[in-house]
Amino acid sequence: MSAKKTSEQSSARLVILGGGNLGKALSRGLVRSGTLRPEQIHVTRRRPEGLEDLAAEGFGVGTNNLAAIERGGTVLIAVQPQQIADLLNEIRDDLDPDRHKVISVVSGVTVAQLQEMIPAPIPVVRAMPNTAVSIGESMTCLSAAPESSDGLDDAEALFKGVGRTLRIADEMMVGATALCACGIAFFLRSVRAASQGGIEIGFHPEDALLLAAQTARGAASLALRDNQHPESEIDRVTTPRGCTIAGLNEMEHQGFSSAMIKGFVLSARKAGVLFDDGNTA
Repeated sequence: MSAKKTSEQSSARLVILGGGNLGKALSRGLVRSGTLRPEQIHVTRRRPEGLEDLAAEGFGVGTNNLAAIERGGTVLIAVQPQQIADLLNEIRDDLDPDRHKVISVVSGVTVAQLQEMIPAPIPVVRAMPNTAVSIGESMTCLSAAPESSDGLDDAEALFKGVGRTLRIADEMMVGATALCACGIAFFLRSVRAASQGGIEIGFHPEDALLLAAQTARGAASLALRDNQHPESEIDRVTTPRGCTIAGLNEMEHQGFSSAMIKGFVLSARKAGVLFDDGNTA
């Protein structure tokens, strides 16, 4: 990595502490959407080799969290739940209420817990995006205490650059973690299952995946259009004694909907204790 790209003296509008999968996806998504330029984002990680790809793309990178927040205004925390207490203890005395706002995307850590670890009156926002931030298709839920309303406005503007946003009560963030963050994996598994079904009925694997993924994309777009309920679109496809209703009924007999619901419920239950038991998502 060049000295220019790793310099601890440059300025950045956004500092991301935690250059894992989500931190890197968000960095790229913000640039892809035109919200920020690479040089306006600085990402830290304990192992610098994990940031070499970002450095090559023009992002500021480093391992020094204190030096990073010295140059940044918005500080986004994207570490694992078991790491956040030590990280905030490291940087808390260097946070400046006149220029810093903190956004946490750490699973399981409530707004109240964040406020206990971050000195007042630093605005604190909790966000739950998913890895589709990299392509501008995330569903991000946001929450904050009333005194952090300005920070919430800024966070919403930031995440609208990488998808859709929804402000929710903090107690609903556990459910948002399951439905939005874990949900990416669940829906991708559904796409994979559909593509495997396509192979079973005669398509080549690459064709089956294309057909399954694009059909899933179309279905999601229909559900979002005018807030249509999924069943109204399902009714347009099903006909008496037809092939669609036969397939749907077989899936329900095999527990398709029940399995999906149980998966979300279990993930939500797990997300609610991630910070307490020190496990990861």
